[in-house]
Amino acid sequence: MLTFKDVTFRYPEDKEAMMTDLSFQVEQGEFVSLIGASGCGKSTIFRLINRLLEPDSGEIFVGGQEIHKIRSYAGYMPQKDLLFPWRTIEKNLCLPMEIQKIDKEEQRRRSGEVLKEVGLEDYRNKYPKDLSGGMRQRISFARTLLTDADLMLLDEPFSALDALTRMDMQEWLLNQWEHFHKTILFITHDVEEAIFLSQKIYIITETPITHLEIVEVPENYPRKRDFLRRPEMETLKAKLTMQLRKQVM
Repeated sequence: MLTFKDVTFRYPEDKEAMMTDLSFQVEQGEFVSLIGASGCGKSTIFRLINRLLEPDSGEIFVGGQEIHKIRSYAGYMPQKDLLFPWRTIEKNLCLPMEIQKIDKEEQRRRSGEVLKEVGLEDYRNKYPKDLSGGMRQRISFARTLLTDADLMLLDEPFSALDALTRMDMQEWLLNQWEHFHKTILFITHDVEEAIFLSQKIYIITETPITHLEIVEVPENYPRKRDFLRRPEMETLKAKLTMQLRKQVM
């Protein structure tokens, strides 16, 4: 689904490159978490995928095609929900379809369908101020779905939520992933969150980024939180935490 091939990038104001000849792949339908210390380049990878930044060299492919040759290939969900306060929930959901110039009746039909899927169909005429933090993130996810892209980039979407809501949202997200069969690349600083959600965890261990270390999570889906307490998972969590602390130091 996603391929980086020998990608090099440097911010103009920096002397050193952020990444050098970086290559990695994410397969169709996978849930992959990307972890690393603050400022290591996680969000830069997302910006390169979204073409908000251009690599100095190398190529990026989605679905086997070079990203400059395709449109609407990735949906992006940021840390903040970025819902417009003056728009109803339905109108917020319609925004990506408006950009694509989809007929208004079709916009209404699709937004109604996705609201039903995420369990918020009764809120279509409400405004963002009427929703809890968890509900707003569910709407943000629904809006990302309506880009109609198979690849979804989620940038720490639950970081601002309280602990209990965050756990609920993690479980909800896994249900949505299994239902919609999307490919998800998920940025997080939370090692336990990465283990609970992911099939694979890609770790940024150094800057400039020359490779990503890959760790597979040995647990099938559907998942219950109990597996996180198993000795091998505690060992994995300690190992990943130590790697991140080394990078910070």
